[in-house]
Amino acid sequence: MKQLISVIVMGASLVCGSAYAAKDADPAPVAKTKTKQQGKMATCNKDAKEKALKGSERRSFMSSCLSAKA
Repeated sequence: MKQLISVIVMGASLVCGSAYAAKDADPAPVAKTKTKQQGKMATCNKDAKEKALKGSERRSFMSSCLSAKA
């Protein structure tokens, strides 16, 4: 009986402790603005998708698109 009570008390403390920790957790980080390279990647990816490029054609297109001066 003492063991059962001990297990219940320990379980309750774990549940309460995790609920307390979750309440104090930091909020989700704010999304950062895209860097120049990330914007370029998004644009090139969109263009490749519109052209329905796949495989080596897509790879060569992305390489040339990303290396082009903006």
